[in-house]
Amino acid sequence: MFYARNSAHAYRRVGIESDVSGASPHRLVHLLYEGAIGSVQAARQGIDQGQVAQKGQAIAKAIRIVDEGLKASLDADQGGDIARRLSALYDYMVGQLLQANLKNDRKALEQVESLLATLRDAWDAIEPPPARPAGAGKAPYGGLVAA
Repeated sequence: MFYARNSAHAYRRVGIESDVSGASPHRLVHLLYEGAIGSVQAARQGIDQGQVAQKGQAIAKAIRIVDEGLKASLDADQGGDIARRLSALYDYMVGQLLQANLKNDRKALEQVESLLATLRDAWDAIEPPPARPAGAGKAPYGGLVAA
């Protein structure tokens, strides 16, 4: 479902502040979810406080994390239907974030935050896969490949 090298690269590309060296692919995806949730919360705060720039920057960051981080780290070949459905859900979230930015739609932000939290919690319920020896078979968890 998620491809480890894509996750690490995507994580660095979207600019979430943290030390990613040595983090497992599982941890990197968790951090992407956390970063997206935090950005959505900052956008809601921007709306509440009338801070248009803060709202816009936070939504832009959330979109980048969802699109260039979470979605880009999916591996449709190994993740199959789950990866395709997650990709569609991420596209929906990006649309909701754009809607929230255009119309100060707090409910759209709340919905995206709820979806991200649900996915994060489900992801956290998965035991991180053990490191695979070179030449091992298919990746566990629908395509999460150990680095």
